[in-house]
Amino acid sequence: MKRPKLRKASKRISCSKRYKIQKKVREHNRKLRKETKKKGVSKRVKKDLGVPNSAPFKEEVLREAEQRRLKIEEEKEKKRQAQREERAQKRKKDKDAASKETEPKAKKARQDENEKHLKKASGPDKSSKQFLCSELNKVIDASDVVLEVLDARDPLGCRCPQLEEAVLQSKGNKKLILVLNKIDLVPKENVESWIQCLQKEFPVVLFKASTQIQDKTVKAKKSRIVASNDVLDKSRAAACFGNSCLTELLSSYAAQGEASLRVGVVGFPNVGKSSLVNSMKGILACNAGVKRGITKSMQDVHILKNVKLLDSPGVVASPSNPPASMALRSLQVEEGQEGVLEAVRTLLKQCDKTQIMLQYNVPDYRNSLEFLTLFAKKRSYLQKGGVPNTEQAATAFLADWTGAKMSYHCKAAENHSLPAYLSDTVVAEMQNGWDLTKLKTGNMETLKGIKFPNQASSIGFTSKGPTAGLLTVSDISEVNPGVGSTEEGAEKNDEPEQTVEDSNTDKEPEKEPLKSHVQFQSVPIDISLSTATTDDAYDFNTDFK
Repeated sequence: MKRPKLRKASKRISCSKRYKIQKKVREHNRKLRKETKKKGVSKRVKKDLGVPNSAPFKEEVLREAEQRRLKIEEEKEKKRQAQREERAQKRKKDKDAASKETEPKAKKARQDENEKHLKKASGPDKSSKQFLCSELNKVIDASDVVLEVLDARDPLGCRCPQLEEAVLQSKGNKKLILVLNKIDLVPKENVESWIQCLQKEFPVVLFKASTQIQDKTVKAKKSRIVASNDVLDKSRAAACFGNSCLTELLSSYAAQGEASLRVGVVGFPNVGKSSLVNSMKGILACNAGVKRGITKSMQDVHILKNVKLLDSPGVVASPSNPPASMALRSLQVEEGQEGVLEAVRTLLKQCDKTQIMLQYNVPDYRNSLEFLTLFAKKRSYLQKGGVPNTEQAATAFLADWTGAKMSYHCKAAENHSLPAYLSDTVVAEMQNGWDLTKLKTGNMETLKGIKFPNQASSIGFTSKGPTAGLLTVSDISEVNPGVGSTEEGAEKNDEPEQTVEDSNTDKEPEKEPLKSHVQFQSVPIDISLSTATTDDAYDFNTDFK
């Protein structure tokens, strides 16, 4: 049986309904026309009648119109061409980026070397040792008073004999002052012992720089906001101590002369030179941070009408220094000459293992790699698959020690003797002209205001003595770069690392006589053909008779 076809609905309607619809449409169109007429909008575009034949200078008018039209078309074409070039350059950049990722490493290295050569040819390299030394010498020559900033955690290691000697031998009767910075990270007894030790040579000023100084614009924006807790802990990073004492000392000395006093701020990287300048000024005048070697050139900052501070780049450490001094004072890690892991390894050897374990809350470890693995797990420095990122852990560890975070201290020398470049007359001359009684009272006030860490919570560190520095280009060329590397290479072995206590215990059994080693003497062997044939023949009569 066939299925009946489904009929479609008919579109026919009654005439009355159709007429009504048509009438509504006409009314609607009429309404729209009225509205457009009121607005003055006409659908039809008026035809350009052109220039009539009776108009004077008809040809000139037509020529000008044609020129305008051509000019508009040219501008449009130029825009289109510029857009095409931009798109082409964008495609080329994307293509180059994709090819760089796929090209071999050797080609990349060659291209990087060429870029470096071009940069050198274009201008002086501000990160080179020659440039840093020249800028440091500029600061020493231009200054009347030199402030040598020392890290209170290792004041002896932050002193540079070459720098002090250059200041003393320079013309102009320059004065040298030692500024003991970061005193809030050292026990109070240790600070007092270092003051007694250092003030036998030069005047010593205690200082604690503020590390949270903001820019002037940021300060103005936040001036309306008043903190709910006005009483803040004075020992924190926002507070600054020793500022008034140092300012009074410099202003009183500047009042003795007619010209304005120029004060150079020198020292090794990351001892707090730029932070000291910012604290004296009260605003962010110089760039400062945890990363070493931020300051590249001399910068002058006016703190008073007659006192001007000169910020300088850090002293370049000589490669002949011990590895521990190079890890803390030099820029080898930043320049890529030494790995972060090696720097951490040398630092761990100078500390007591138990104190490191308590400070970082890690279990017992055998070597530096195991310590960094435990430290990375503790701080959640993990890579894909939960693998500890020892490189990041080493960078964080080194930042703690070079920055203003980790509390460690070195003991001051009990039997203090003057260095070769100093004498009693020079010491008396350096202390002449300063109000030492006012300086002493200012240091006492600074000691009262700061909250010092406990002796037990601070890590004991063995100082390697003053760090040798480079001041001239000739010194850089004469220094053998392999000296420091050979010392480091001798220390590199797979044996577990020894701490300070282990080294002390190992020295005691040296009194016992050393055990004699067994020596084997070489015996000459005859390997001629005759002996070989006779020896190989077996004689049965010896065993079977």
